[in-house]
Amino acid sequence: MNAFDLTGKAAIVTGGNDGIGRGIAIGLASAGASVCIAGRNEIKNDEVRREIEENGGAAIAVGCDVNVEADIGAAIAATEDAFGSLNVLVNNAGIAELDAPEDMSDAAWDSVVETNLSSVFKFCRAAPPSFTRSGSGKIINIGSMYSIFGSPFAASYAASKGGVVQLTRSLAVAWAKDDIQVNAILPGWITTDMTAPIRNDMPDLYRSIIARTPAERFGEPEELAGTAVYLASKASDFVTGQSIAVCGGYSVS
Repeated sequence: MNAFDLTGKAAIVTGGNDGIGRGIAIGLASAGASVCIAGRNEIKNDEVRREIEENGGAAIAVGCDVNVEADIGAAIAATEDAFGSLNVLVNNAGIAELDAPEDMSDAAWDSVVETNLSSVFKFCRAAPPSFTRSGSGKIINIGSMYSIFGSPFAASYAASKGGVVQLTRSLAVAWAKDDIQVNAILPGWITTDMTAPIRNDMPDLYRSIIARTPAERFGEPEELAGTAVYLASKASDFVTGQSIAVCGGYSVS
């Protein structure tokens, strides 16, 4: 048996309609999983659903604001209704505010922390009953290089993503006895809409990132898929509470 085969498994990917989320959703589907694309932009959700289906996979598209608990419950219910189970949850949805700490408003801080950290907790909290019905579960939380490094221009983002790592560890300890593994992926600098301002408008920072990254480039969203498939599969059944950097060597240079 192929330990990486996800045939018969059903996954939710929040923010699965673009960037890293899209790359992971397509990767899980390519490994055999049925995928719920959960995001606020329903047009983009449907585009990824069609892309998966055109390549022989199974997918549904669900409008979901991760800050709305009713939407969280609806996405889980839709996944179970469509595929008969929920086996994998990927908490990918996130936002960033670029500002000096002294200039950041309370509203901007709260928005980032709520979306990047509190919503991850709320989605994780809602998933165990489905995992119990399935017999086991996998949670994959998407952190960042700023889970482990400070940022002078995105303090709220760094704080929220650092919290994702600690939440991952805490839930892993709490739920290991229930055969639920909880791990995190820490992307390095990836070519997405979120990093576009750095590539396009912050040339000094962009050059410093490339100089520090041994791979000498930004990564592509699909390069996160292999790690996600591993963490979603039986191959990682004895792996929990871990944070795996996918960063071209940035975190060790």
